[in-house]
Amino acid sequence: MEARVTHIWRHPIKGVGAEALLSSEFVAGNTMPYDRVWAVAHEASKAPAGSSDWVHCNNFIRGAKSPGLMAVKAKMTGPEGHIQLSHPDAGSITVNPGDIGDATRMVAWVTPLCDPKRALPSHVVRAGTRGMTDSKIRSVSILNNASLAALSKVAGRDLAQERFRGNIWLDGLERWQEFDLLDKKLRIGGATFVVRERITRCTATGVDPETGEPDTDTLRLLQENWGHRDFGVYAEVVGDGIASVNDVAVLA
Repeated sequence: MEARVTHIWRHPIKGVGAEALLSSEFVAGNTMPYDRVWAVAHEASKAPAGSSDWVHCNNFIRGAKSPGLMAVKAKMTGPEGHIQLSHPDAGSITVNPGDIGDATRMVAWVTPLCDPKRALPSHVVRAGTRGMTDSKIRSVSILNNASLAALSKVAGRDLAQERFRGNIWLDGLERWQEFDLLDKKLRIGGATFVVRERITRCTATGVDPETGEPDTDTLRLLQENWGHRDFGVYAEVVGDGIASVNDVAVLA
């Protein structure tokens, strides 16, 4: 097997914005640096202010519950920790989520993008020794462009990568071949990963990331055409290194 990296994405704030990168460092035993290092807890969250422990994604605002969030773009800029957020309806804001005042401003900025019938944004949580990924393991998500093309074909439209909020996208695999990599070691650029589990998807993948409007029943399409609701795989970093766009991915 030989594949190639086409895209790398980072999500500094869980569920709020995506940022394209040319490369990223990966460290054994850790999640992707600055990926989901912050999250916005809602009013019903069990993640108290000041907590850094990993908790389930249900404790945070996210696209599955508030589709408008899917149209947020993010970019880490300026001093370390500063993030520029932009949305077609909300304009832009630059914040340091670790600053109490900025965190309050960010909560106010995202609130109109959230479903008012659900628990509203309350406070910002910073991850401790790992990012607030959806999985309990310290994961990096690896996705397959051929699988995206297959799903886009049955959807009758080109589906953007941002719907799936993945980290590393690969070309050169057959569709769904990523599922054959479970428990296998994969070297991508200078970093080494072990693929651990398939990613079962939520309704956020049915939202257009340009508009924040639901437009495709991706879960139904996956189930009807392939008998599952999975897309992509979670992997653990087991060898330090840098992975970059155009790097080769091979079995290690």
